[in-house]
Amino acid sequence: MNSQRAIRALRAVLADGGLSGSFLVRDLATGEEVGIDPDVELPLASLVKIPLAAAVLERIQDGRIDAATMIDVLPERSTAAGPVGLSRFRHPARIAVEDLLYLSTAFSDNAAADALFHLVPPAEVNDALANAGLTGITVRHPMRELTRTPAERFEPREVHLAQSLAIGSRTAGHGHPIPQLDVSQANSGTARACVDLLQALWLPTRIPPAVAEQVRALMGQNVIRHRLAPDFSSDASRWSSKTGTLLNLRHEIGVVEHEDGSRYAIAALTESSVPAAAQPMAEAVMARVARALHDLLRAR
Repeated sequence: MNSQRAIRALRAVLADGGLSGSFLVRDLATGEEVGIDPDVELPLASLVKIPLAAAVLERIQDGRIDAATMIDVLPERSTAAGPVGLSRFRHPARIAVEDLLYLSTAFSDNAAADALFHLVPPAEVNDALANAGLTGITVRHPMRELTRTPAERFEPREVHLAQSLAIGSRTAGHGHPIPQLDVSQANSGTARACVDLLQALWLPTRIPPAVAEQVRALMGQNVIRHRLAPDFSSDASRWSSKTGTLLNLRHEIGVVEHEDGSRYAIAALTESSVPAAAQPMAEAVMARVARALHDLLRAR
């Protein structure tokens, strides 16, 4: 099967799983790549924690921030709710900046990320991206904005109503009445921009090598392993990644490093048309498509 036929078949796989997607796989040694609609702009959700981590680590390296500085986190201030992390704490905590980086990146802790955004606001994260020569990712708001969607206004048994609103209201230009899903208001980017970011971290030129190394280590410690990891982790490969989830969006970006030395940067950004919060089939389908694209490129 040639590449075009294979990609048509993978589009059909996505559609059968209730998904549309923007995918890109790049061989970091050769620059060759294969993808599905890699330049479609989408809200990024927690994927912005990667450029945030890089921006904070740059300031640690040049002395503007002390990694050991203790940050007081009070429960009533942890408004960026999430399934794990500081927003679940019931008592005050003092946490070092470097440990907040671990919580934000490896655990995708929204409250930890917002404590870091207090140190390095979104505009400064954008400046760090620009200084690294990276375009296509825009950071507009901290993570607490992601907890102000219709999903928080419904009872758990009615979450499908928020999903239906998310699915049925996008415009052709990717505008949306839910600001967090509107690419002109949300943290946004493309699969290509995400792969460019991964390449800048694995093959650093303008990002300080020590900073890139630390971000790679944090991504290697990612505890969220149910999405693409099952298709890319093995005894003969290492998968380092970050996920992003918001309403009907499911994303993951990462790099697989094979025992033979080959390395592939992968971005999988997806939207579901199924009005349900829990969609294990969608997770499996996006992983299947990402792996198939990887295998298609590696076979060349």
